[in-house]
Amino acid sequence: SSKMIRYFGKNLGFSKKVLIYSVSVFSNLLAVQTSPMAQNSKNIVTFVTGNIKKLEEIKQILGPKVPFEIKHQKIDLPELQGEMDDISIKKCDEARKIVQDRVVVEDTCLCFNALGGLPGPYVKWFLEKLGPPGLNKMLAGFEDKSAKAVCTFAFGDQDGKVHLFRGETHGQIVEPRGPDTFGWDSCFQPDGYSLTYAEMPKEQKNQISHRYKALNKLREHLVKINATES
Repeated sequence: SSKMIRYFGKNLGFSKKVLIYSVSVFSNLLAVQTSPMAQNSKNIVTFVTGNIKKLEEIKQILGPKVPFEIKHQKIDLPELQGEMDDISIKKCDEARKIVQDRVVVEDTCLCFNALGGLPGPYVKWFLEKLGPPGLNKMLAGFEDKSAKAVCTFAFGDQDGKVHLFRGETHGQIVEPRGPDTFGWDSCFQPDGYSLTYAEMPKEQKNQISHRYKALNKLREHLVKINATES
């Protein structure tokens, strides 16, 4: 306030410019601390990702009606090996130790039937070394080009329990087509479509993808939590 500025300026010798800035900062901090969202962390779900494109896709699919504020945080989680569910649960537990609140981690697998499910949960490493063209070449000696894309969201609740939500989309591995800007989208063509994920408009992909199916299940769970706590 103006009285506060005059008082501290007269008695402590602070310049008017410094005092105005200090009062402004203090007011903003007070507003944040007393806001309903800050007082109630129940309204916040933190998605652990440093991939902005992935975060944008998640928010687009979830839509505006999710009864939680969606935040994100980049955390360097350990690269784990094992079965899909075990990896998801362990990563979620590690993330929750850091976030100390409701948290969501995602794991994506790309499973080639001809290779017994490989690369599976290790597709990230295969993609880094080979790129989409290399993933396609892995099946060069096989007639069976079928694959399934699997997305698992692990949701760590405030009580420490982990809930898993999985979505699967079956398709074919093809020569890359479309923009090579989002993972292995350019070499995965979902069954029943003539386009790869990369060639599809975002709206179309976000209605059929493995991530969409998993997020739908997660959304239903969040709505139930909100109804229980309201």
